[in-house]
Amino acid sequence: MKVITFGELMLRLAPEGYYRFVQADTYGATFGGGEANVAVSLANYGVPVDFVTKLPKHEIGQAAVNSLRRFGVGTDKIVRGGDRVGIYYLEKGASQRPSKVIYDRAGSAIAKASPEDFDWAKIFEGADWFHFTGITPALSPEIAKICLTAAKEAKKLGLTVSCDLNYRKKLWTRDEARAAMTEICRYVDVCISNEEDAADVFGIRAEGTDVDSGKINQDGYRSVAKQLTDMFGFRAVAITLRESISANDNNWAAMLYTGGECYFSRKYAIRIVDRVGGGDSFGAGLIYGMISGYDPQKTIEFAVAASCLKHTIEGDYNMVSVAEVEALAGGSGSGRVQR
Repeated sequence: MKVITFGELMLRLAPEGYYRFVQADTYGATFGGGEANVAVSLANYGVPVDFVTKLPKHEIGQAAVNSLRRFGVGTDKIVRGGDRVGIYYLEKGASQRPSKVIYDRAGSAIAKASPEDFDWAKIFEGADWFHFTGITPALSPEIAKICLTAAKEAKKLGLTVSCDLNYRKKLWTRDEARAAMTEICRYVDVCISNEEDAADVFGIRAEGTDVDSGKINQDGYRSVAKQLTDMFGFRAVAITLRESISANDNNWAAMLYTGGECYFSRKYAIRIVDRVGGGDSFGAGLIYGMISGYDPQKTIEFAVAASCLKHTIEGDYNMVSVAEVEALAGGSGSGRVQR
């Protein structure tokens, strides 16, 4: 099974440790982005995967490409051109102080891409699965059209199409997101969401849930998943369930709705090292479980365990193996030294 992911790969600049932006004298430089993060996870699991984007021909663009190549992600479908790599700045939160992200991605190579840059029929040759997130169509109206074209072509060619709704209020409004995603989601088979995305994008809310207090109502999310399925005919809906105790401590679980049935994972109490990319690692785990033929319960357990581990790893990329994920999903979560 071969997977194609499509989106923006950004330069990530972050102060050391828990320094605030206004304190920092130096910034660590790495790369990341929703669909690229998914691609790296899948490559680490041994899945053939290509990442599609547009990046400049200069050295920073090449460094971005190289950050994927080192993990075995296919990069030959990346279009080279444009002037800049998008940037995001990350300030890690601690205790009651939340993390902050500042975007500097306007005018990036992918945001200014044109439909002629991507020959989707050729890109999808030999592929079985296409994945993107709601972040990508938010980059520009033109990219939203490109995403729609890609989803249509993938569906026409018989690929499974997955989308993580991933609403980002700093990129577009709820009305803009709803208009674009309503059209795109008609061609999606597997929808991934969190506690807030379904409400922000489609106005579908889980009753009895308060994401700020960390209160989760399982019955409410059954209703959300069913409503999404009824609206778009999704084959499966996966919803992550994060109970935020503080910036450092969360409870983490998820639900998979498929075939009219709900499957809830076990809940993990996690101490966070880096939560950026947590949802992407979940999406990658979900895709891996589904293409591996896992049953729904095993699939959601694998996805949640993979994401749990990502929260312990610096950077956007989830650098874990299938064996490590399976060990945690099987109950080995004590953190004891392995000798």
